[in-house]
Amino acid sequence: MTAATFETARATRGSYQALYVLNEGGDKKIRAIVQNILNVLRDPRLEGKLFVALLAFGDGIELFRLAKPYGPLLERLAGQGVAFVLCANTLSSREIGPAELHPSVQLVPSANGEIILRQYEGWAVVHP
Repeated sequence: MTAATFETARATRGSYQALYVLNEGGDKKIRAIVQNILNVLRDPRLEGKLFVALLAFGDGIELFRLAKPYGPLLERLAGQGVAFVLCANTLSSREIGPAELHPSVQLVPSANGEIILRQYEGWAVVHP
């Protein structure tokens, strides 16, 4: 028996969009998703072709809170052009105000609605 060959995927489109989803608040998970995004941004096949949005809801909101130690990670991602998106339902249910969040965060009415709509628009939805 011989091993099957595997051909690496090629980037044949002019652009790609990926929505990374974070709904967990543990430090290990938060740091892992940031590293996943940094890794994909270094993929030479996608260089200059990839737009990434990081969507947080539920416990994932911890990444965007100013009181948490993730500011340098967010600045690094922002410097790479990553958009930060947060579920307005999560803010409301937890009574968290915009002043408590990283200033680059943009709100969407619901995270699940955003996931559904983006997937139907052809975005890759990544939930590592």
